[in-house]
Amino acid sequence: MITQSSLMGSEISEIPEMLARQITHARDYISVGCELRKKGIRGIVTCARGTSDHAATHFKYLMETRTGLPVASIGPSVASIYGSSLQLEGFASIAFSQSGQSPDLVSLQKAAKSGGAKTIAVLNTTNSPLGKNTDQVIPVLAGPESAVAATKSFVGMLFASLAIMAGYTEDKELIAGFDILPDLASEALEADWSELALPIVRSGSVYCVSRGPGLAIASEAALKLKETCRLHAEAYSSAEILHGPISIVNEGFVTIFFCIKGNVSESIEVAIKSLKKRGAHIFLPTRELPKLEPYNPVQHQFVFDPLLEVISFYKFVEGLALDLGENPDAPYGLNKITATI
Repeated sequence: MITQSSLMGSEISEIPEMLARQITHARDYISVGCELRKKGIRGIVTCARGTSDHAATHFKYLMETRTGLPVASIGPSVASIYGSSLQLEGFASIAFSQSGQSPDLVSLQKAAKSGGAKTIAVLNTTNSPLGKNTDQVIPVLAGPESAVAATKSFVGMLFASLAIMAGYTEDKELIAGFDILPDLASEALEADWSELALPIVRSGSVYCVSRGPGLAIASEAALKLKETCRLHAEAYSSAEILHGPISIVNEGFVTIFFCIKGNVSESIEVAIKSLKKRGAHIFLPTRELPKLEPYNPVQHQFVFDPLLEVISFYKFVEGLALDLGENPDAPYGLNKITATI
């Protein structure tokens, strides 16, 4: 790849420092989870758009798989366009947003509060309309993020979700493991994905596949390939890809499998074998991160994999965008803040 630089690249390089900053304030995130447990909430609803919605998906799978609480996404238009009254007594409503500017998210949080929910916002820009219209604000602490494509704020939301879940479950082992995350993140930035560049460009289409919390990373990767490289990419569960999407896979079609360890490994392996039979080019990011394995104190839980894989993916996709002559800082036709109603 050509060695160039961009604002997006600079922000990606700040992720280990951001994680160190978050860990210093981890007790604030953990206490949110503790409070939700003490309140005995019945469930959680989320609202978000774009990259932040992928963070909400990550949170959903973390909480559902480790606490049994139902977590459901509510479309912001339910409140902003349809004006529906929500019945959320005993629930928490958590909004995820980088800027906190979008009117539809504000409308949904107001409706959730009117419907009886405790409202929480996971925000990078805390002094925002969304921050001012919610019961409790959780700062992401990513600092200024000027590139259109959000990166460090997304990773910050993933960590916030981990810490909230750890507080709810009182997972002391996981909390003890937070201290090593900045070093792991630095290792992830050194991962070499260069072998994937040419196959992606030749293929022109990419499937990003995972399951559970990793599905959020697959969704984020597909979005970034579209917005920074203008390449067609779609995200699928390793179960859903066999129900139809596999029909267009042929020789050289690129498929990236994220977060392949743990409970999802069997399902992932079935999908890999099926795609290989059709001649797909399979890429497994986990194999590009061998140095991470000995250091992970919660390896059996695989909860750090999504953060580490998306960090290394960000480094790759920023370089790929530059090599393709794209501007990852200001992708064609996109704005940093997209306000929807």
